[in-house]
Amino acid sequence: MKNSILAVAVIALLAFTSCKQNAADSVTQTNVTKAADRDSKASEFPVMSFDEKQFDFGAITQGTAVEHIFTYTNTGNSNLVIVNAKSSCGCTVPTFTKDPVAPGETGELLVKFNGSGKNQVSKTVTITANTQAGKETLLIKAFVNPKDGAPAVGLSK
Repeated sequence: MKNSILAVAVIALLAFTSCKQNAADSVTQTNVTKAADRDSKASEFPVMSFDEKQFDFGAITQGTAVEHIFTYTNTGNSNLVIVNAKSSCGCTVPTFTKDPVAPGETGELLVKFNGSGKNQVSKTVTITANTQAGKETLLIKAFVNPKDGAPAVGLSK
């Protein structure tokens, strides 16, 4: 039993010491230059600049589907990638391209609203992207009038 434990200890000792590499030997000028270049670019972020960050559909009839395209430009120094876009409720659906947007290029985000609710309605769309903030927010608004035959809010028949 003692011999088995001693044998395992000797094998483990040999395994740990034989694989040891001198870290200083792997540092070369090329590796240092690559690391410095990578680190300098780590602070470069894309910037998502919107033509407008909110849109008002005005007065619509309840149940009427409307949509709006938000246009943005990448004014940063690296490719812009939208990871996700979600709305504050299921009645609003954002659609976006998953392709990267290069610096100086433009992209579009389509927002569809199904016209649910009553009176003044506001919905937000939160965009998750590789910008410095990580999140951008858009706002849509509409005044939703009841369908024909439904009483207006605050009025009695």
